[in-house]
Amino acid sequence: MQAVFDLQPFRPAVNLSNPTIANISFTLYAVLGVNEKTQILTTFLWLRLYWHHEFLVWDPDECDGVTRISLPVNQLWSPDIIVYEFVDDDVSQACPYVYVNHTGHIRWDRMLRLVSACNLKIFSFPFDVQNCTFTFGSYMHTIRDVRVSPALTFEEMSRNSKLYLEASGEWELVDILGETSILQFGVDEWDIITIWVVIKRRPVLYVVNLLIPSSFLMLIDILSFYLPPHSVDRASFKMTLILGYTVFLLIMNDLLPSTANGTPIIGIYFSVCLALMVISLLETVIITNVLHHSSKKYQEVPHWVRVVVLKHIANLICYRWPEDVGPPCVQQEDKPEGPNGSSGPWVTQPANQAPAQHPADRGDHVAVTPTVAVPLPGLTELQQIREYLGDLRDHLTSLQRESQLQDQWCHVGYVLDYLLFRIYLLLISCYALVIISMWCVWISQS
Repeated sequence: MQAVFDLQPFRPAVNLSNPTIANISFTLYAVLGVNEKTQILTTFLWLRLYWHHEFLVWDPDECDGVTRISLPVNQLWSPDIIVYEFVDDDVSQACPYVYVNHTGHIRWDRMLRLVSACNLKIFSFPFDVQNCTFTFGSYMHTIRDVRVSPALTFEEMSRNSKLYLEASGEWELVDILGETSILQFGVDEWDIITIWVVIKRRPVLYVVNLLIPSSFLMLIDILSFYLPPHSVDRASFKMTLILGYTVFLLIMNDLLPSTANGTPIIGIYFSVCLALMVISLLETVIITNVLHHSSKKYQEVPHWVRVVVLKHIANLICYRWPEDVGPPCVQQEDKPEGPNGSSGPWVTQPANQAPAQHPADRGDHVAVTPTVAVPLPGLTELQQIREYLGDLRDHLTSLQRESQLQDQWCHVGYVLDYLLFRIYLLLISCYALVIISMWCVWISQS
């Protein structure tokens, strides 16, 4: 063996014009990590190399029937097979021995922690499928010295990897594909094997922690439209909801992948949800301004507003105001009416009491004395009461006019609120259908 060990620096071929054939197979044992920001994939492989050593051939009959032995790998020549996409040193435990058959065929099993560059596409996160490339080939030897070929079919590599895949975490193996080709650089050519490892992310974690809470907050925002805008401060509720959604976005920011060449669609989804909440708040501000329009300027509803809003828009959205019930923002009070239908206080006479008779009607003789105009002592108080009653009448008239204006603007505000609420529901429904359709297409294609 010492003579063979002394030839370790030389390629083990009797005729150097014949290339050494290296057969390669591997099993994907674990997906250790995917770094979207640095575009790096970390995997753990069981790599197996086969080649023929023409100087290590013996007859088993002359060696007591020994057909296979193990030798130190550093004492023998080995093909310098590397992965072209590697970006970091291998820190896995090295296997120092190889198996040598009596025919000169050598098998070397290696454990390889591979840190490789991969073009990660995260637009469809968390339903993304990544396709990373592993290119196996010799580093120094050209096609005239070393040829590479797969030891197993790519279907067998994929089946073995799915069988032994352990620490996959959030990733699962979809398939392993590959082909052999020749890499040409200048006048030299290298024989290479290109293998595509297709992995798919498990989205359950992100659906539970991101999509479902966001959907709940959007549902609460939709249900907030059922709060009566005239009696409840709906704007404060929506502002609190927006603040809570902003805190949610800050918390989940660590779970979202980030790259310099793209933004995942789930990030766009959250941004649009926040924009829809802001639009909902603006709608509440508009409705609140309409409902309080009359209390600021005491303006009547313009004619074009009556025609457009109360007639056409109300018919368009099938909105009907109950005729026997007034708007909720104006409370109708029953006012007593007088005997003749006039409002105000009055005095009634008991039915069983006879009308008072004049003394002359009873036949009594009464001496008539000439009347003299004498000022009544309570006349001044009566005039003051009359003035107070006039002021009170003016105030009640003003309140009645303001109540009528509030009634009109309340009607307009509720029609606009129903219209904007339906438009808001239409926007959310279309947006949800687009997002769900895109994700379903990507899932079916993967």
